[in-house]
Amino acid sequence: MQSNNPVFRRSEEFHASGANAYGNQTYAGNGSAYQGYGQTGYSDPATWGTGTPGQPGQPGAGVPAVDRGPMTIDSVVQKTAVSLGLVIVAALATWVLTPDIENGEISGGLVAAVTLGSLGAFVLSMVNSFKRVISPALVMAFAVLEGIALGALSKLFDVQFGDGVVSGAVIGTFAAFAGTLAAYKVFNIKVGNKFRMFVMAAVFGMIGLSLMEMVLSMFGASIGLFGFGTLGMLTAIAGLVLGVFMLVLDFDFVEQGIANGLPERESWRAAFAMTVSLVWIYTNLLRLLAMFSDN
Repeated sequence: MQSNNPVFRRSEEFHASGANAYGNQTYAGNGSAYQGYGQTGYSDPATWGTGTPGQPGQPGAGVPAVDRGPMTIDSVVQKTAVSLGLVIVAALATWVLTPDIENGEISGGLVAAVTLGSLGAFVLSMVNSFKRVISPALVMAFAVLEGIALGALSKLFDVQFGDGVVSGAVIGTFAAFAGTLAAYKVFNIKVGNKFRMFVMAAVFGMIGLSLMEMVLSMFGASIGLFGFGTLGMLTAIAGLVLGVFMLVLDFDFVEQGIANGLPERESWRAAFAMTVSLVWIYTNLLRLLAMFSDN
């Protein structure tokens, strides 16, 4: 049985037939130490074998095996910092390099940055979510494209609504992250399969609604699901709550992955998932603050 989260279930190590003490899916190794990290046969050169020439992971295969050890808190923090750093740098660069909005005239470059950045980030998010072996390069490319879209979008919101909506959304996003992490640890939250199924169903439902709204808007039939009216406020609140739930799933993956010795490369999967969750929270907070400012 696999995790219901597509970001995590594509991991090669996220497969096992048993369940852990909390009724959740266990990882490969079922809690045992990750082979290659302090075990005989890998750590002691005197015990290394020659293997069969041409066999993957053995001498003569052409691509030597690289064992970086298991995933750790430090590796997750480092990879997440890289991903979020790229988002922030790309957003700031987009804000600075795109033309200023004067007399309410929005430049084509700003619109293009939002559109192309959003579409590119969406495509790569799907690729990363369903890719069995996580690719650091694709995670970083996603972060750059997401940063471009957020930088342009934030600039539009800043000009239209002002009153610190952008800075407020940034502060609120990191506050939500810190608060969710504190609650996860203090209340010792355990994630069950039903909760995973609910969150992922809600995520795909929200994505489906977004695509439907986009198609309808092309024909001038938008129903305001993601606008600034009452319906838009409801979807923004629901999206914000959903983003917090996504963070809970992220924390659970990191905790269980470390406990079960997932390889270090899975830190990139955790970084990607947390970046998606924080971007999700930021965009919904930005909409909510814009609505309150507009009123």
